[in-house]
Amino acid sequence: MTTSNNRGYVDLDPTEIGREKLRIIDVREPSEFTGEFGHIPGAELVPLGTLPEAAKAWDRNVGLLLVCRTGGRSSRAADALAKLGFAELKNLRGGMTAYNAAGLPTEKR
Repeated sequence: MTTSNNRGYVDLDPTEIGREKLRIIDVREPSEFTGEFGHIPGAELVPLGTLPEAAKAWDRNVGLLLVCRTGGRSSRAADALAKLGFAELKNLRGGMTAYNAAGLPTEKR
């Protein structure tokens, strides 16, 4: 279930992924991206510490889904991107922990 907040983004349940076209940005570290939880197919790895610099070149009107292990780092990423003027931001509620628990497909390369 999608829930909105007053912080410039909405939280998206793992089962809602794919209902709309979003660019998937995984803000974990490289070892996590390829580690036990894997990553969402098609996700781009942009560690949280590099996000502000990387985002300078991005289209602020393209929808983004932010992902991390449990949803904490990705919510901080969504906050930061909202302050930079990104218009359509989603945070994966529960992160890759919830995504894996839902039995959704992952990649580990």
